[in-house]
Amino acid sequence: MNDKTELSDRKGLADSETQAKEVVFRGKIWNVIRKVFNFHGESIAREYIEHPGAVAVLALNDLDEVLLINQYRAPVNQHLFEFPAGLLDVDGENHLEAAKRELLEETDYSAGQWELLQIFHTTPGSSSETIAIYLARDLEKVDHNFARTAEEKHIEISWVPFEKVLAQVQHSKLRSPTLVVGVLALAAKRQATNG
Repeated sequence: MNDKTELSDRKGLADSETQAKEVVFRGKIWNVIRKVFNFHGESIAREYIEHPGAVAVLALNDLDEVLLINQYRAPVNQHLFEFPAGLLDVDGENHLEAAKRELLEETDYSAGQWELLQIFHTTPGSSSETIAIYLARDLEKVDHNFARTAEEKHIEISWVPFEKVLAQVQHSKLRSPTLVVGVLALAAKRQATNG
């Protein structure tokens, strides 16, 4: 690769290269898919989690504090600090509207300013999940009657200075991938802006 080569992910195989695709496990939230496809003349089978996609919100107040939730995550058996986040509830749902909904449902906050910060694939070797992270500012506490269930009933909310969150990410003390990606993206954006 030379300096003039475009560094960007590109489209994969044409749909016509798919030889077979089936649901091998149907779950409550997502399914496991077995896909057989032609790759350079070889028939290859892969299984992966088919995910509807998700959104997350890096909410920042006027004191440069980040709104974090602390939530139990069963697959890693840990209580993780995370951004407010959630699944796209319906196929084709607008990402920004979903981000607004998740911020309100999980934290009782709304935001007056929204900006797309980053889009990334969480684990592209095993899942089709893509997350859009939004930067939200001009926050306001809102009263509403959303009933939280399951793990969400026990979410703890805290405001933490951005620089402290960044330091903890850099020392691998915070490991939620969405939080790591969002914090590093905002730090890079600030560095690029401030020179």
